[in-house]
Amino acid sequence: MAQPKRLSLYSETELESKAPVGFPSSCPTLDLSTTWDAADKNLFIYRPPCQAVSKIHQAGAPGTQSSEVVTVTWKPDVCGGTNANISRIGWATCNVASKSPGDLLIQSKDGIFTNTTTSDDNLPRNLPQELTFLEVDTALPKVSPLPTSSAGADDDATVFTLRTGIEFLFQPPKREEYEQVNVMIVGTDDGKLQLNIYDSFLIGTFPSPVSESSNMPPYMISHAAHPHLSTHALVFAHTQTEPEFLHLVPMDLPFISSSPINLCLLASKLTTLQKLLRYIKQTQLHMQVEWKNTRELPTRFLRSVQGDLEELPSGPRSIVPALYHTVVTGHAYGPVREWLVDSLAERGHKRWDKAVVSGLENLRSLVHENFLPALERCAIILSRLRGLVQFYDDRDDIGYSATQTSRLLDIIACLSLVGHKILSNVMDELEHFNAFSTWLRLQIDRQASSTTTADELTEKEATMDTSKVLTYIESYLTHSPLDVYFDQVSEEDRQADLDHIEDGVGIFRILDAQLKKQESGQASRKALQHVDFLVSYVTTCSSRMFKDIAEATKRSVRFGKAVKLSIGQPITQMDTQICHTSGNASCPEVSHLDSK
Repeated sequence: MAQPKRLSLYSETELESKAPVGFPSSCPTLDLSTTWDAADKNLFIYRPPCQAVSKIHQAGAPGTQSSEVVTVTWKPDVCGGTNANISRIGWATCNVASKSPGDLLIQSKDGIFTNTTTSDDNLPRNLPQELTFLEVDTALPKVSPLPTSSAGADDDATVFTLRTGIEFLFQPPKREEYEQVNVMIVGTDDGKLQLNIYDSFLIGTFPSPVSESSNMPPYMISHAAHPHLSTHALVFAHTQTEPEFLHLVPMDLPFISSSPINLCLLASKLTTLQKLLRYIKQTQLHMQVEWKNTRELPTRFLRSVQGDLEELPSGPRSIVPALYHTVVTGHAYGPVREWLVDSLAERGHKRWDKAVVSGLENLRSLVHENFLPALERCAIILSRLRGLVQFYDDRDDIGYSATQTSRLLDIIACLSLVGHKILSNVMDELEHFNAFSTWLRLQIDRQASSTTTADELTEKEATMDTSKVLTYIESYLTHSPLDVYFDQVSEEDRQADLDHIEDGVGIFRILDAQLKKQESGQASRKALQHVDFLVSYVTTCSSRMFKDIAEATKRSVRFGKAVKLSIGQPITQMDTQICHTSGNASCPEVSHLDSK
């Protein structure tokens, strides 16, 4: 017996209001549906899952009741277009306010038909310039310079600490440069050519276009171009002074005119993304330094008393239960008392307090003012790049895919999650340390003072939040929750986590699950939540995308056959130009002036 045919679910759309009788009405050819909101007099056109494509409000003249839509009909030959016009046709008079072919007919109670969504196949599929270069970044706060106190020694560590350097690196494209593309061609001594868009985005390196069997290949000594042409003229020679002959090579760059995405926009976004990733890397290094500052000095102080506690015949064998005992009972074991009075004392406490408080506050500022804002800018750029590649999804010469940008956005989301976790832990640790530091200072004064003063200090201790002191001793003193984001991880653990996420699984969900396991005390992965690991991973994935874009652009570059030029004697002077002929302005010619 034949199995009955079942309908499969094509899509699902959620409506914000209850649909009246006859609604929703689905489009026969596009995944669109329309419904009527009688309460607010709005006609909505939705696409899955719950996105309003259009909202048409029915408003009546002053003193009259607004019309109400009773039925909607989709024309069977509907097709999506680049422009959307609305035509209103009077039912009685047939007067047309604006006429255009459309797809949706809406009938209201007063006899008005509305015709929406038109298409013009003759128009090129392109974005308006104002929409293409809409800069959301200008609404965000400026990128903040990094502190100089924890900077390294390389160039990035220096340039990102200067306001002038930040403003120079992060410049939005100017309006007069929207239709301009600057290409830089660099010739090397071994005859190779390096091609860059502007001076920052490397397209690739090409072998010498002049094929000779000599041990010393000719190299580029002159270059000429014209702003109206995509073909450049390159001149090669074995020496720059008095060469015997020259090689003229045409180099065509068709991507300048054929690229579907505006090259000025693409180059600007890609180079800005590269700079932001360098900025994030430097911020991560600063965060690492500040975290170390909060742990190194306290660790040395605690290590100095650990040996004495281990030699006790009875009692606690480590500093955590020893201090816990002192907080609860008020009694201090001998090694703890000597440590508080002789080793730590007032001077050591001030150093401890300054190291931890300044380190945590600096770490908080780095995450809040530098790390998270830079991640937001990266997410905006990647969203723009993903939107562009989705808009031009019918082109195969863009060089990157929506999958790549979505993967990078997933990693950026992981870094944002880790950043917020660090910020929350820093605030908690700072709050608990302030209570512990106050208690520690009271204990130092108490152990070094007379009995009368000790009684007064005990009264001060009665007003202290002892629960925070105990929590700090138990959860923060020797091991901080921040350690899982900054401490050392073995290469085996890094490689294991890298192999796991390289399978194409959603990294954000994995990280979220691992953080929950770690917070509950369960076994979790070691490297996945590390800032250094995630920053390195997003840098690696973005480098792959940059390489793919460069390779797609590089494949379109064409070299013509080299033409050997000679005047029978050494050439002492030479000039290369691409000029227009007087007869046809679109026909270029290459002229040389060679003389002895």
